Amino acid sequence: MDDTRTAAYASALSRLIQAETVSSLDHDDPEKFRRFHALLRETFPALFSAVETEDFDGSLLLRWRGADPKKPPILLMSHHDVVEATGQWTHPPFSGDIAEGKLWGRGTLDTKGSLWAMLQAAEELIGEGFVPGRDVYFESARTEETSGAGADAISRALKERGIRFAMTLDEGGMMLHDPIGGADGTFAMIGVGEKGCADLKFIARSKGGHASAPGKNTPLVRLGKFMAAAESSGIFKAELSPVVREMFARMAPTMKGPMKALFSNADRLAPVLCRALPSVSATAGAMVKTTIAFTMCRGSEGRNVLPQEAWVIGNMRYSHHQGRKASIAAIKKMAARYGVETEVLDAGFPSPVTDHNGGPFRLVERAVETVFPGVIPVPYLMTGASDSRFFSRVSDHCIRFAPFLITGEQLDSIHGVDENVDLSALAPAVDFYKFILREG
Repeated sequence: MDDTRTAAYASALSRLIQAETVSSLDHDDPEKFRRFHALLRETFPALFSAVETEDFDGSLLLRWRGADPKKPPILLMSHHDVVEATGQWTHPPFSGDIAEGKLWGRGTLDTKGSLWAMLQAAEELIGEGFVPGRDVYFESARTEETSGAGADAISRALKERGIRFAMTLDEGGMMLHDPIGGADGTFAMIGVGEKGCADLKFIARSKGGHASAPGKNTPLVRLGKFMAAAESSGIFKAELSPVVREMFARMAPTMKGPMKALFSNADRLAPVLCRALPSVSATAGAMVKTTIAFTMCRGSEGRNVLPQEAWVIGNMRYSHHQGRKASIAAIKKMAARYGVETEVLDAGFPSPVTDHNGGPFRLVERAVETVFPGVIPVPYLMTGASDSRFFSRVSDHCIRFAPFLITGEQLDSIHGVDENVDLSALAPAVDFYKFILREG
């Protein structure tokens, strides 16, 4: 590790972490994000002198003109908003402390780290006199953790301008050892798609009344029965997509025992795998079917009052094979059996799957193999949502990957406490983006 280079990188990223950029639907403040833009200009002076800059209500779009304007451009994406930082942190969440071989703070991994790395890569290449072969765009939204409005607006504007990207590269999977349990290797989890995300409200009604004489099947009881049934039923179809099968094929050589046999014969043993994966991990299980998680609820205002109306919110992540319409119809039909109404609050924005045999995926794969020898690139489907879904309007190849080697504990720190990144991961991340910019 080049200590001088690492120290300079850590200092620069630390300054970005110290800028509090929590996004909230209840307290919207675009000006603090514009102050962050000013910090970016100060940190990357050569880049901002070379690019055209647009501000979309606090979200940022940069255009770096390349040598051949006829070639379709590429887009490197991130976001500069972060989630709140509650709980007890070892190092204050906006301190940007450098200690114990790590940089600490909210946004180090999600995703000021990757934003810094891609801009740093461009800054250094400009200093070397490099001109990209095609136009390169950089996008960083301030609303990824809330509404996605920034990426939505930018992608609409780009579509109206007739711009179509050869590829987009956003946050997504990272590099982990044994990401699903039983795989003895380090894998680059390269997202080639993400499940759609819908918010549903389930409502149970009654005439209300006094809690001293409750009767049967009051609203909360019906909702409870419905939620328990939804959790245990098989209303969502489990299926091994071609992406998941390819992921298993690449992981299988590193495995032992029954799991090796299962993963090596995914085509023949797909039904068995679909049943087994939820017991391996919740994430593995979520890759093969639609899921719904109940996240919010409300009943009456009084402890001794039966509610006239009670509701719960369900966050649905619908699979590509079952889709939005069929997934919502299935849960709506189940809810009706318990006397529960369904209201679609947000149907979500479904996006297609990128071909893992295509050139853009191969480019990312080569970058991983070059910069991170011994790491095995694998395609996978993200179970979470990202701003990439909006850019499927303007690209057939939306890839989701952040070039950081992390531990399971660091993965858990994203949206949790003590978010941090190893100092040793900073320089390779910059080198990864340099590869993409040179070879893309």
